[in-house]
Amino acid sequence: MNSQIQIIEKDGKPEYAVVPFKDYQRLLELAEDAENIAAADAAKAELDRGEDELIPSETARRLIDGKEHPLKIWREYRGLTQEALAEQVKSSKSYISQIEAGKKSGSVVLIKRLAASLNVDMDDLVQG
Repeated sequence: MNSQIQIIEKDGKPEYAVVPFKDYQRLLELAEDAENIAAADAAKAELDRGEDELIPSETARRLIDGKEHPLKIWREYRGLTQEALAEQVKSSKSYISQIEAGKKSGSVVLIKRLAASLNVDMDDLVQG
């Protein structure tokens, strides 16, 4: 930072600081860096406490590109067949298949059971 900072006082006390624009931009960058570091630290703490998990980049790519239903991706990532998942959530293999194909959306109750079984949030199973 340079020394071209102007302090504006009000009632004899500093009220505002006027800084060159490039210094202002640098301050914004530093603030953003600090926010990113805090977010990374929070994410690492969640991982350390077992509240979150890392997933392989290929799984993340599949979830992001939106070409496949997220239920299918999470089911496969967890190593379950449609039949095994259906048994766990007290549904049928064909209904799971229809959800994965986008032909059915599934009831809220079922999506809740699926999310619990796959250890994900309900939002993670909604196709966007």
